[in-house]
Amino acid sequence: MSRKASRTLINRHHQLVKQHRKSIAEGDKVVESVIAEELSKLGGLEQYQQASLQGQSIDRGGDTSKILLEWLPIRSIKKLSHKPRMLEVGSLSTHNTCSTSGIFDMVHIDLKSQEPGIVEQDFMHRPVPNKPSDKFDIISLSLVLNFIPDAEDRGRMLLRTILFLRQNFATEQVATDLLFPSLFLVLPRSCVDNSRYFTESRLESLMESLGYSLTRSKKTQKLSYSLWVRAKTASAAALHFPKLEVNPGRTRNNFSVTLIGSAPAPMEI
Repeated sequence: MSRKASRTLINRHHQLVKQHRKSIAEGDKVVESVIAEELSKLGGLEQYQQASLQGQSIDRGGDTSKILLEWLPIRSIKKLSHKPRMLEVGSLSTHNTCSTSGIFDMVHIDLKSQEPGIVEQDFMHRPVPNKPSDKFDIISLSLVLNFIPDAEDRGRMLLRTILFLRQNFATEQVATDLLFPSLFLVLPRSCVDNSRYFTESRLESLMESLGYSLTRSKKTQKLSYSLWVRAKTASAAALHFPKLEVNPGRTRNNFSVTLIGSAPAPMEI
């Protein structure tokens, strides 16, 4: 698949998923059926995943996990007595840099598994772990949030990540630079640079309300990378992020993340 073909397929899939969701909400069965048929002709989620895999090597910045590994203090992590747990949401391959580094205890999940090592599961339906040992030290949402068609669901996904992270990595955390527990977030750059309803500062405000602090960030021509360490509990009073036009312009896109709801019960940090 050529660069242009993969990009066109990915963009068209996003448009159709959004239109399909809208037709369901409006109860328009005719439009819903027409869009479902067009999605099927495109190859559905499986073809979208293949285009995304192609994109990783062509026009979407390559293996995004390379950036995460560059940011983490590998020497300090290797001194720990056990491997930190990493949950990779929307995993397309078990052969990316983080997975093959040998540093992490990896858990891969995706809506449609492409490999035996990837659990076919929706993160929003994954059972919340009860034991600290079942939680994670880092979660990767690389080009996942933008796949969610609804702004409210994007906010719910970010809110839900804090239920899966450990509050302390370990009592042996002698190094202050382990950067755990944390969330690795990758978005198309246009989501934060060219949206009517979303900017970098709005993303930072939303993440801070969830108890996250920005520790690393980087932009390439097409992508925006960020690493957020969770340092405190979420503030229920601060979780108010309705859809607002903050960056007007006719050429802007409509990407947004909204969040209006209660924070999970406070947990020890």
